[in-house]
Amino acid sequence: MSDIPERMRGVGIREPGGPDVLEAGDYSTPEPGPDDVLIKVVAAGVNRPDCLQRAGLYPLPIGASPLPGLEVAGIVVAAGTNAARWKVGDRVVALTHGGGYAEYCRAYHEHVLPWPEQLDAAAAATLPETTFTVHHNLLERGQLKSGEAALIHGGSSGIGTTAIQVAKAIGARVITTAGSDEKCEFCLGLGADEAINYRERDFEEAVGELTGGTGVNVVLDMVAGDYVMKNMRVLGEDGRYVMIAFLHGPKAEVNFATFLPRRLTMMGSTLRPQSDAMKALIARNVEREIWPLVAEHRVVSHIYARFPLTEAAAAHALMESSTHMGKIVLDVLPGM
Repeated sequence: MSDIPERMRGVGIREPGGPDVLEAGDYSTPEPGPDDVLIKVVAAGVNRPDCLQRAGLYPLPIGASPLPGLEVAGIVVAAGTNAARWKVGDRVVALTHGGGYAEYCRAYHEHVLPWPEQLDAAAAATLPETTFTVHHNLLERGQLKSGEAALIHGGSSGIGTTAIQVAKAIGARVITTAGSDEKCEFCLGLGADEAINYRERDFEEAVGELTGGTGVNVVLDMVAGDYVMKNMRVLGEDGRYVMIAFLHGPKAEVNFATFLPRRLTMMGSTLRPQSDAMKALIARNVEREIWPLVAEHRVVSHIYARFPLTEAAAAHALMESSTHMGKIVLDVLPGM
């Protein structure tokens, strides 16, 4: 690492709190281990878990960087002895264990994928967190198949936009929820078959009407709280309920009276705490099944806003306003 600086610019968390606790500063450049690559970051995606970490609501897994940032696009500048696939100069994207809000970021070599050549840095940086999450939860755990129907909550979010496109690409029917007519139109433009403005209409009633009372096969939910019971009721026989976050809180009162007769399955997962081996398996599946859809422009990155790295606080404020549609990106090395 002789030609790599010992110090780098990055954005850290001064103390738990609001967006204003994010501060640009000078940090030690990470040292890659034998299983790692060191990436010179060009752009980094902004995600809800970053905001939770900043607020003190997302305890760091063992070994994670204290700097936020779970996905990056950049250039490999060093590779460990076990990272044989990657060489200096490779353009890559990576799911990271934190540390993406910086000029250099370390990533486990099997969580790194090729930077799709048709995409610029900002678009490439938005792929890892959403594609890993969607593939693992919608296709692997939720087992969504062609001809089935899925209810995807938060359709205009980063996860939602990717989930809509992936579900349509495999031939599923997509019903989604969003918080305004504008967001619903955005979701329809992505390929959703129906979009429900949950502020104006009860989504449970709407799904019942749209499916003729038969319900959907899969629910992808990042809301939880008061949505839990409604989600269970909109599932049809052998339905699968996949929970990936709880924006309305982690607690709910549940009546299981219809759970057993309809043979429902309820499951949940979150990406960051999973083992390196599990995330490596997800990465292989994403590269095999999602990267071709990206190359065919069937899964497209929708970027709502871009900020310089030093304006990470403004990016977090926008994320938490929930006014955005699509992804928010930090430009770390502008011009590439």
